[in-house]
Amino acid sequence: MLIRRQTMRVRRSALFAAVVSAALALAACEAGDGDSRTKSQAGGGPSVVAPGKPGEPARTLSAEEAAKAAGDGTPNSADYRYARMMIRHHAQALELTGLVPSRSGSSSVKRLAERITASQKPEIGAMEGWLTHNGGAKRESAHDHSAMPGMATEAQLKQLREADGSAFDKLFLKLMITHHQGAITMATEVLAEGNNVQIEEMAGDVVAQQTVEINRMRTMSS
Repeated sequence: MLIRRQTMRVRRSALFAAVVSAALALAACEAGDGDSRTKSQAGGGPSVVAPGKPGEPARTLSAEEAAKAAGDGTPNSADYRYARMMIRHHAQALELTGLVPSRSGSSSVKRLAERITASQKPEIGAMEGWLTHNGGAKRESAHDHSAMPGMATEAQLKQLREADGSAFDKLFLKLMITHHQGAITMATEVLAEGNNVQIEEMAGDVVAQQTVEINRMRTMSS
């Protein structure tokens, strides 16, 4: 997993460096088109729009400023949003797995639920700790958590609570596959938009682990 994290960071860093290099090269070419044009662009040049911190608007940075910001790992609004939303998302997954011991008739489903619980409980703790450390624990903004990707509706939760045996197992796997797919969507988004290495690592773990679990659940459902 460590190798995968390092590879991910290297690829993202290389991509960003390539974009910045291209922007700087373009600026150099444009600067040579004439003295008057050079003067008119003296304070300008290529720019990058970067998400702001919670409660702050997005910022327009020069290529040099963007490169510096990307290198310092300072959390941006995408990082904070991911941590807050994924805590809620994981909490519902634990709500689903909490029904398994008393409702499931499958030892395989019970073992799967135990693995999901064992992985997602510590992840919630890690994200809560990250928010506290980065000053975002008390900055909860209004958000419709039911609109998060993959979240089960109240009607679906009610149906699952009332199911038993094989009917429960079938619905549980269906809801959990969708739930995992939503988590991967959220993790993929923060990998593209976030700026913090710790969040990047946590999101990378979510993508890797939940992809494996989706494949396992699909096999169990067939």
